[in-house]
Amino acid sequence: MRTDLFIDGGWVATANTFPVTNPATEEIVHHIPAGSAADADAAVRPARAAFDTGPWPRMSGAERAVYLRAMARGIRDRLPELARLEVIDNGKPLPEAEWDLTDAAGCFDFYADLAEELDGEVEEIALPDARFTAKAVREPLGVAVGIVPWNYPLLMALWKVAPALAAGCAMVLKPSEWTSLTALELGAIAEAAGLPRGVLNVVSGLGAEVGQALVEHPMVDKIAFTGSVPTGSRLMAAAARDVKKVSLELGGKSPFVVFADSDVEKAVEWIMFGIFWNQGQVCSATSRVLVEASLYPRLLDRLVEEAGRITIGDGLAEGTLLGPLVSRGQFEKVLGFIDRAREARVTVACGGRAEGFDKGYYVAPTILADTPLDSEAWTEEIFGPVVCVRPFETEEEAIRLANELRFGLAAAVMSTDDDRAERVAKAFRAGIVWINCSQPTFTEAPWGGYKQSGVGRELGRWGLANYLETKPITRFVSDEPWGWYLK
Repeated sequence: MRTDLFIDGGWVATANTFPVTNPATEEIVHHIPAGSAADADAAVRPARAAFDTGPWPRMSGAERAVYLRAMARGIRDRLPELARLEVIDNGKPLPEAEWDLTDAAGCFDFYADLAEELDGEVEEIALPDARFTAKAVREPLGVAVGIVPWNYPLLMALWKVAPALAAGCAMVLKPSEWTSLTALELGAIAEAAGLPRGVLNVVSGLGAEVGQALVEHPMVDKIAFTGSVPTGSRLMAAAARDVKKVSLELGGKSPFVVFADSDVEKAVEWIMFGIFWNQGQVCSATSRVLVEASLYPRLLDRLVEEAGRITIGDGLAEGTLLGPLVSRGQFEKVLGFIDRAREARVTVACGGRAEGFDKGYYVAPTILADTPLDSEAWTEEIFGPVVCVRPFETEEEAIRLANELRFGLAAAVMSTDDDRAERVAKAFRAGIVWINCSQPTFTEAPWGGYKQSGVGRELGRWGLANYLETKPITRFVSDEPWGWYLK
């Protein structure tokens, strides 16, 4: 576990550190560097130099792809070790951490392929004037900053780092202060891969200090952020001063509409995966479940029954399906939502504080039944293993309730009627939609939200476009003089 920042291809000590607390045991297992505004500046400057005068943006895409694939191998070679770091840092079950890291390595491979496709990519533009020809080329945007959350520490980092490097950008990565262990190890992986100096820099620290300094730095061209709506709003305002490019993946309160013709057992499985995976600490979690009235009582009973069978425990323990929440603050926040729901006479069908644990931030799978539409549990992002369930009568009502909040990150629908499922999917005002499932995510497909859930798209070709500028080059090919001032 690293104790220094990764800046300009080397390791830099800091004056201060943060404790790393294992959320399963509440034990301090390590201390990570607490960067400062000065450290942020020290990371941006070599990134700027790497982009302005270094070889990285001037390499071919195929040359950059070699480094990206080497970093993918670096993750795979250390996958068991990195997965354990994720567990003791974040709390998630070990199989989930291994899955995340496999996806992270695949992200490097995917963008290595796209980097190669950039070589020789030219779009000829048809013009109405034969005296001119024109083409459009894409070029790396510049110095990018990636600010990532704590729920998928390395995977979310790679959603930004991989396309930025593939495009030819230099990047400064700022991980969450709660989960910086694997992000710092990414510096070691880049070092082992021989990545040119300054191309990737990793600075851990507080968002209010390091994050703010990076966002406001005049040498930064692009900000990519994943996190809460309030923080994203403040970041966007700060970036506006220098008109920096910004992409934001923000919060959600995603609906899951289940029609009466659905198979109950399949619905229960996907509802549980959609909210209890990763302890419900998922921006796209389908935390509002709308069930057609005739199916509602039966589905609710089965959902409560199956939620009670989920194994809760230390993420390193075999068989654990639900680990602890990431921190005491998050633990208290989620329990606060549940307590206030009880006080407001919302039916807590099951869940709350998990029993049988003397230490650790454990919350049991929680189901709030018949949740009022004006309750904070229905309208606000809880970011924990808490699902709100209520019935609906008609398709039109379900669509209206699904779309009425300020969020628009994701939505899901379940029905055996394919036409209805497609119709509802198109009606959702959300950036990510699932039919007969919830949460499967692929590197090849775009990811991002409508409304207050974000700006822009990550993943797929759309993610690469975040880090590219498009330039038209127009040529005058006629032998005739232009002669605008001649009679």
